[in-house]
Amino acid sequence: MNRLRNLLGAWVVALALVSPTLAADLPTAEPERLGFSSERLARIRPAIQREIDKGQYPGAVMLVARKGKIVYFDSVGQLDPAAAKAMPKDAIFRLYSMTKPYTSVAIMMLMEEGRLRVTDPVSRFIPQFANLKVSVAATDPYNGATKYMDVPADREMNIQDLLRHTSGLVYGGFTSHPRVKELYAKEGVDWKDLTAAEQIERLAKVPLAHQPGTTFEYGLSTDVLGRIVEAISGMPLSEFLQKRLFAPLGMTDSAFIVPQEKVGRLAQPFAMDAATSTAIKLLDVTVPQKNDAGGAGSVGTASDYARFLQMLINGGELDGVRLLSPVTVRYMASDHLGPETRFSGVTTLPGGTGFGLGFAVRNETGRFEVTGNAGEYFWAGAAGTGFYVDPKDEIICVWMTQGQPGMARRYDRYLFKQMVYQAIVK
Repeated sequence: MNRLRNLLGAWVVALALVSPTLAADLPTAEPERLGFSSERLARIRPAIQREIDKGQYPGAVMLVARKGKIVYFDSVGQLDPAAAKAMPKDAIFRLYSMTKPYTSVAIMMLMEEGRLRVTDPVSRFIPQFANLKVSVAATDPYNGATKYMDVPADREMNIQDLLRHTSGLVYGGFTSHPRVKELYAKEGVDWKDLTAAEQIERLAKVPLAHQPGTTFEYGLSTDVLGRIVEAISGMPLSEFLQKRLFAPLGMTDSAFIVPQEKVGRLAQPFAMDAATSTAIKLLDVTVPQKNDAGGAGSVGTASDYARFLQMLINGGELDGVRLLSPVTVRYMASDHLGPETRFSGVTTLPGGTGFGLGFAVRNETGRFEVTGNAGEYFWAGAAGTGFYVDPKDEIICVWMTQGQPGMARRYDRYLFKQMVYQAIVK
């Protein structure tokens, strides 16, 4: 009976392994050759199917690679629940904040060319940011009421601040700073439905939520990095990424718009969110946006993102194409938040983690809410995508779903990671 169960497990995993045409050139390998149990990997699909059956999301694509070879690649559920269409492995997803690592890599490529230093003030490239104020709270000594005043910044925000989200820029809908939240709404500060020039103009009118370099608060920092890429390169961010990142790495479905001939592969969420009974409305990536949002605007497949991550875990190179030095990748994947850093906003980092240059960094093997290793780096997208890179065990994981944006999506991707790591046997 055990032997039969093992054979069935191996057969299920074999079906989950991608064919060469879908693998986007990453080679495949039998799980046992790379320290995985096929029987244990076969537990992933039913665990995810149970979540789909609960109505958590319509479907998912999952990819796991070790030492540069795919050991698990599967899709489950529906691509589009309205059309009852099965989820294919080459489904295209809105990546939202999984765009941020792309933009951060673009900045580091320009750094390696000597076009910038991470200590450069942002105003060197965006002059409107030269004299930003900081909104600080004070207590009225007469009535004890909290009031806000704008004070000069102790120093200008720099590119490192943007990369690690210590710039004082925030997301207006999520910041815990009431005055800045109010001003973002008043001035219409956002990343959607604005041109690049309008975004910068409106940001420059609003004070920062924190003194630069003092406080981690997730926000529009990476969008501003995209504007810096454009200022230095003289081309739109999407064009820069296509020429310098997507095309060299063979990421054929990565872009900031889904062309008509690929719309049939675009993953869709449920029409309504079961938890809130509200309509789910995601970014319409079938039409050009007014700006290439470096923090949220791209789309792609699990295969494409795996190639990007493999480049990083290889130390900046894939298939003979080098984009970054190994030293630069290690620098990006190190924690850039010191013990003196304060934390604010609703986007929290899990216990035992810090933030590098473009993604979170795991500093401890313990404390984190799911298994893994110190030294991992990872991030996610609001609508249900996520990735993990584990240099110690040489593993990359890519998780793709589409659902209602929010913190609930963390449960989904952590469950997947948990199921991946229980399958490691050596």
